[in-house]
Amino acid sequence: MRPTWDEYFLKMAFLVAERSTCRRHHVGAIIVKNRQVLTTGYNGAAKNIADCMELGCLRDKLKIQSGQRHEICRAIHAEQNAIIQAGVHGVNIHGATLYCTHSPCIICAKMIVNAGIKRLVIGGDYPDDFNLVLDLFDEAGVDFKQIDFSDFRIKNIP
Repeated sequence: MRPTWDEYFLKMAFLVAERSTCRRHHVGAIIVKNRQVLTTGYNGAAKNIADCMELGCLRDKLKIQSGQRHEICRAIHAEQNAIIQAGVHGVNIHGATLYCTHSPCIICAKMIVNAGIKRLVIGGDYPDDFNLVLDLFDEAGVDFKQIDFSDFRIKNIP
């Protein structure tokens, strides 16, 4: 069976996540409109800045739990990078769908709302208070869907 459009684009987000330079989480995001991929993003350090693969993870060294003290991390989140790429390249993402391997943190959720993204499809959870995110999306009118990705693999068609 062919994947649905949501499964198809979410699988792409998992492929994008392979570029991550974070030692803790490999997160990928893609922004899609009218079944066209507009931008992609993965979590990693800013351009021309040493990343955690090179330097080691400061958050690990300081024993900071995942989902806390985001400002300590050198990485820019995947959702943020996908939104930034739209701005850099002059791509209109208003009304688009964002596909992401993980649920967004509250900071990314605010950026998603302000960017005019109207739909979010995720695979897994991120260790943050997701109720805050869901409340924000509900108030802002952002549709949300989570897909079971446990069976995501390339399937051979006979």
